[in-house]
Amino acid sequence: MQYGFYIDQTRCTGCFTCVVACRDWHDVPAGPASWIRIKTIEKGKYPDLFVAFLPITCYHCLQPNCIPVCPTGAIIKRDEDGIVTIDRELCLGAGCQLCLDACPYDAPQFGPEEDAKMQKCDLCVDRWAEDKKPVCVDGCPMWALDAGPLDELRAKYSDAKFAEGFVYSEDIAPSVTFKPKQDVKGLVTQKILITPPAL
Repeated sequence: MQYGFYIDQTRCTGCFTCVVACRDWHDVPAGPASWIRIKTIEKGKYPDLFVAFLPITCYHCLQPNCIPVCPTGAIIKRDEDGIVTIDRELCLGAGCQLCLDACPYDAPQFGPEEDAKMQKCDLCVDRWAEDKKPVCVDGCPMWALDAGPLDELRAKYSDAKFAEGFVYSEDIAPSVTFKPKQDVKGLVTQKILITPPAL
């Protein structure tokens, strides 16, 4: 079984509630490290403007680039749910950053402290153990996020692999599906779906 995310770009308003909820739940201090970030996509010229938001996090890929490059084996993919986790005790710290270099989504995060250990989204494994959704999902006031078994998410919502601001990698297969926001003419998403960008 593989767990992952559903992101409804048509609902996300870029309010950052998911970011604040995640920082609070996981005690991530103020600074450069953020387990979930919001990307703003702006296009067009007045009066034809287009704005979309994209939550960026660890997408718990089927074949993560970060695992084979870690020299200490600190990053693992759990057999029971496919969630990618980090053993920070084994991490070599900010002087290494091979995982960050390997990840096309910049999921590995490092704090400001000297030789900071890698940290990232763990899909709230502690909350799943209590039969709760990740805190970003529960905290979203617009119901733009969901998480769970990827097959169930795709059956319930959609099997869209592309969204504004996101490039899907067939090689690593990020565990995410979308309801993409289309531009005012409804052309951009269709073009991306028909012609995926080469990696």
